[in-house]
Amino acid sequence: MTFAAASSVANAGEVEVLHWWTSGGEAKSAAVLKQMLEQQGDSWKDFAVAGGGGESAMTVLKTRAVSGNPPSAAQIKGHDIQEWGDLGFLTSLDDVAEAGQWDKVLPAVVTKVMKYNGDYVAVPVNVHRVNWLWANPEVFKKAGATVPANMDEFFAAAEKIKAAGFVPLAHGGQPWQDATLFEAVALDILGSQDYNKAFVDLDMDVLSGPKMVETFATFQRMHDYIDENSPGRDWNIATSMVINGEAAMQIMGDWAKGEFAAAGKQPGKDYICAPAPGTANQFTFNIDSFAFFKLSNKDNEEAQKHLAKTILNKDFQEVFNLNKGSIPVRLDMNMDKFDKCALDSMATFKASAQTGDLVPSMAHGLATTSYVQGAVYDVVTNFFNDTSADPKQAAQQLARAVKAAM
Repeated sequence: MTFAAASSVANAGEVEVLHWWTSGGEAKSAAVLKQMLEQQGDSWKDFAVAGGGGESAMTVLKTRAVSGNPPSAAQIKGHDIQEWGDLGFLTSLDDVAEAGQWDKVLPAVVTKVMKYNGDYVAVPVNVHRVNWLWANPEVFKKAGATVPANMDEFFAAAEKIKAAGFVPLAHGGQPWQDATLFEAVALDILGSQDYNKAFVDLDMDVLSGPKMVETFATFQRMHDYIDENSPGRDWNIATSMVINGEAAMQIMGDWAKGEFAAAGKQPGKDYICAPAPGTANQFTFNIDSFAFFKLSNKDNEEAQKHLAKTILNKDFQEVFNLNKGSIPVRLDMNMDKFDKCALDSMATFKASAQTGDLVPSMAHGLATTSYVQGAVYDVVTNFFNDTSADPKQAAQQLARAVKAAM
């Protein structure tokens, strides 16, 4: 037994993991992943690079990969996974995926993002629902308004809230936040099928068509209900406006829930989580994931597979997502420990995976390449900040900009 144990330790591998989970619940979750891996006899080399968006981490990763010394796994998401696959850096995880029946426990729309040329090269960690509306019920009560279920109700409520002296819509004037609001409006007006045609298939007719014109016109109207201090505001500051009763609503992904939790607020009592207007049965997803790189050391390759397996372990999925405010990516999870917002999110996640209403977030890099995303950002933000802009011209400009970025 002693010899066997010694052999196991001698053959144990090391995983070096590049990520930007450096604070709060994310850091706690990374520590749990490290602990679970080390319990299997492998060692974890932390490669944390601060920066919530991961830009700094990606710069470091490119340097390491080009020099022939990539980490075992790196936090990469969306179409960036495909770009790394094109460069030939990623390794196949198909043996781990087959053993874990990933094709059965994960939605097909998610597995598509994790595969390159049909092979698993990345592992999803969680699912964020982006099309959420966060509301302060006390503000709505004071204004005599009702939390809106569609855009007509949104504008009716916003008028009452504005008249009562509150900010109807808390918003941060940054390109990604503008795009987050825009895609919520687009999902309602275009519907899931045309949303996918526009932002996944990059269909020029839909991008410049009448529904997109209507999307821009509705998006423009929303500008009347944000405050003049919005430009440059961080998303969490906008969330705090809802928490503190300064504003009534915010349209933002479920990472906003962490701000309410940190403030000691309870869902259903102190705040309301509801689908963005008009998108009740739809789910715009954003996924954190790890891509796995080709290695030359056999023991480290084996440890790499252990890591891939552990990420989709039910225990880790539970702990991580309870900390982060997101939901597990597995469809077969026990959700007893999750709050009402998470339960509603999971129910819609499962249902929308069956109906075709589970769509990738354009604003958060899941729908298309970073080049196209950047082109959309530019058009959307410039339009939103020009109150005299013409919606029809904006739709035409969007199509041209996307075509040029393809």
